[in-house]
Amino acid sequence: MPLLPPPPPPPPELGPPQGADGAEKAGAGAARGREVQVSGAAELSAGPDRAQVTIRLRSQKAEASAARSSVTRRLDYIAQAARQQGGLPSEENVTVTKNFSRIDNAYKMEAEVCITFSNFEKMQDVCNFLVEKLDSSVIISPPHFYHTVETIDNLRRQVCLAAIGSAQQKAQEVCRLFGQSLGKPLLIREEEMKEWEGHLESPITNPSDSLSLQQRLQSAIIYVSSKMFAVFEIKGEKRKHTALLNMN
Repeated sequence: MPLLPPPPPPPPELGPPQGADGAEKAGAGAARGREVQVSGAAELSAGPDRAQVTIRLRSQKAEASAARSSVTRRLDYIAQAARQQGGLPSEENVTVTKNFSRIDNAYKMEAEVCITFSNFEKMQDVCNFLVEKLDSSVIISPPHFYHTVETIDNLRRQVCLAAIGSAQQKAQEVCRLFGQSLGKPLLIREEEMKEWEGHLESPITNPSDSLSLQQRLQSAIIYVSSKMFAVFEIKGEKRKHTALLNMN
């Protein structure tokens, strides 16, 4: 799965204009010293929200019409069974491909139906029903679980916000420890973003064909981690005192 592109380099830090006078340089340095630099990290995960099932069927007959009719009847039955089970998605989530060929003195008709489900319980109901009714006349592949682009993008945004929130909370606790008040953010930069599928601490080593449904779901979980760097302004006591004098 593609990772996010590396973040652009941060803009140069701008400070007050400095002249030849050493007092101005010292003042600028003192102003920039009223800040706290922290980092925050977060990790989030999301299970797959789509599953694709492929159903294959074929027929080989001496007559072309007989081969076509055999496959067509089963295709119609698959669509009817899916509707009865309440698991037939919209038409754009169903793809049917057909291939007709001649082998020696016989005609061979093959068809493949790819159905994308968003309801995994309905997917299981449909597959179990077809296996029970059509038996070996169809071959149903194990479901392939995956995430939509919208789900992945939302997970990336959420983990970035969570990492920024962690950095802000850390900065607030540091300021509170020293009796200071946290000001506005001066710089926020993403330092690292990682994505992976399945849990690194307990990887599944079984062959893909022998995985159970729960193992397939677990191996399809996507994890995203983010590390952010942030600089916050510290509100100084001197400014508060000056403000009180101005008010008086």
